[in-house]
Amino acid sequence: QVQLVESGGGLVQAGGSLRLSCAASGRTFSGGTMGWFRQAPGKEREFVAAITWSSGRTYYADSVKGRFTISRDNAKNTVSLQMNSLRPEDTAVYYCAADRKIIVNGSSWHRRTSGYDHWGQGTQVTVSS
Repeated sequence: QVQLVESGGGLVQAGGSLRLSCAASGRTFSGGTMGWFRQAPGKEREFVAAITWSSGRTYYADSVKGRFTISRDNAKNTVSLQMNSLRPEDTAVYYCAADRKIIVNGSSWHRRTSGYDHWGQGTQVTVSS
């Protein structure tokens, strides 16, 4: 079983930055994909970013492209999400997710919650205006 633990959430003013981390433990797999999703009150959980363990190739939602950066540390089994130029609409609970599937050209499973088998408990990010 894979365990995912997020950290780094908090309260920040608009325009500020936060860095989220996701530590993976348990029966981790060498390949696969890690993703970040978020869920605001009253809204569905939505895709934010994803990264493949092996190649480090990254994928972003249009709403965060150019502001957020996902990265991974294979040695530490950790994935991070650097969030810059934060906006009030970025306020949400942010979730880390993992799956052993890889992303191939043309696929979109990594943008769907149903694509991932493992989830963290979430960390709150609040951006004040």
